[in-house]
Amino acid sequence: MAIAKRPSTEMGQRLFEYAAAPEATDHLKIADSYALFVGGRFVEPHSRRRFATVNPATEETLSEVAEADETDVDRAVTAAADAFRSWSRLSGAKRARYIFRLSRLMQERARELAVLETMDGGKPIKESRDVDVPLAAAHFFYYAGWADKLEWAFPNRRPRPLGVAAQVIPWNFPLLMLAWKIAPALAAGNTVVLKPAETTPLSALAFADICQQADLPPGVVNIVTGAGSTGAAVVGHPGVGKVAFTGSTEVGKQIQRATAGSGKHLTLELGGKAANIVFEDAPLDQAIEGIVNGIYFNQGHVCCAGSRLLVQESIVEPLLAKLKSRLGTLRVGDPLDKNTDVGAINSRAQLEKIEGLVNSGIEEGAEIYQPECRLPERGYWFRPTIFTNVAQSYRIAREEIFGPVLSVLTFRTPDEAVEKANNTPYGLSAGVWTDKGSRILWLVERMRAGVVWANTFNRFDPTSPFGGYKESGFGREGGLHGLAAYVELS
Repeated sequence: MAIAKRPSTEMGQRLFEYAAAPEATDHLKIADSYALFVGGRFVEPHSRRRFATVNPATEETLSEVAEADETDVDRAVTAAADAFRSWSRLSGAKRARYIFRLSRLMQERARELAVLETMDGGKPIKESRDVDVPLAAAHFFYYAGWADKLEWAFPNRRPRPLGVAAQVIPWNFPLLMLAWKIAPALAAGNTVVLKPAETTPLSALAFADICQQADLPPGVVNIVTGAGSTGAAVVGHPGVGKVAFTGSTEVGKQIQRATAGSGKHLTLELGGKAANIVFEDAPLDQAIEGIVNGIYFNQGHVCCAGSRLLVQESIVEPLLAKLKSRLGTLRVGDPLDKNTDVGAINSRAQLEKIEGLVNSGIEEGAEIYQPECRLPERGYWFRPTIFTNVAQSYRIAREEIFGPVLSVLTFRTPDEAVEKANNTPYGLSAGVWTDKGSRILWLVERMRAGVVWANTFNRFDPTSPFGGYKESGFGREGGLHGLAAYVELS
């Protein structure tokens, strides 16, 4: 019998590198410039202004995109209002056919959309491919199923569409947030004017092409690109009956003030500072994966990210040892490489914000840990980061960083865990890790968060409502609750 030689210590300590596995981009055609999508066709902007959208991994300009002004927005709202008269009277079954068609086309063009989302936003291709695009298509599929069943969705009530829906979406999940908003709006009989984030407009413009491919009636979906002034014009237009916004709490407050007294229906999905609570009886290895998914998924560009880790004192040392070891396996780099776990920060401005808050944590006395990794020379990058010895008063424990930065705090009792978890102006999400089902139910009753995950994190489904409390906004998206936000009941 042959005996295999034991590898030398040097061989055992050698790091084995992954071979690069880049996603092909030759099937993707990005135009040199894009116009606005109004009334079922692409039209040049009245403003005659354009801005660049940049690949954050390379800092290369991908395309020049039209910047809509108030005149452009007025044209889009007028087109949506004209289309509303016929779209709202269309039978639910016929509206469903169009929405099903949008879902199928998104599935057919999934590879194109995933690569586009990764190049424009910086997220790893495996996340765009396996999460963003499938979930976006699933939302259209789900709400298509409700389009001809509104009477069953709201029994003993008469649902009526609200009119033109103004929708402003963020840059962290461009295509998915588009689906969260457009799908229920169309199912309920509304028409849409959508304003994507200025740093990630390309997937929305690709969706405009899908609307044409699906023969969606002109004006049912309109897409106007631009920065904050464009979004303000969309939200403030008097022809709008519904406003839906996902983004920062600061902008959400401005929108609430702007729409106060106007009679416009409003839903806001804003920032978060989620607590991820780990008890001593939790399945530790499973919890480690949930912690990593909770904060380093999409570079931490997640409003419901588990950015505050609350660990029971008795297990803090073994948990941190495992967590630091796990961070050493995360691959930071080219988002188009299928091996990449942490991609590029979305923009230079966001990178500077992350760096500023991290520096404040160091200055206030927290202990920083970052794994060794080589960052690309070009692009916007930040290493996965852990802060320990964090006090609740520190900025890194109070403010939304929106980056791959985790603050670790400890607790002794369940009551203390709840008190620390709720000690935030936000209330979007939370996580609980424990082997006791009774403890999960006890905590869920006491935690002021819109979504509480148990022994998992960042799990989404079109049938499940999502939204927050306090400064995380109000209203729900997803499920029947998301459909209710786009109808008036009598």
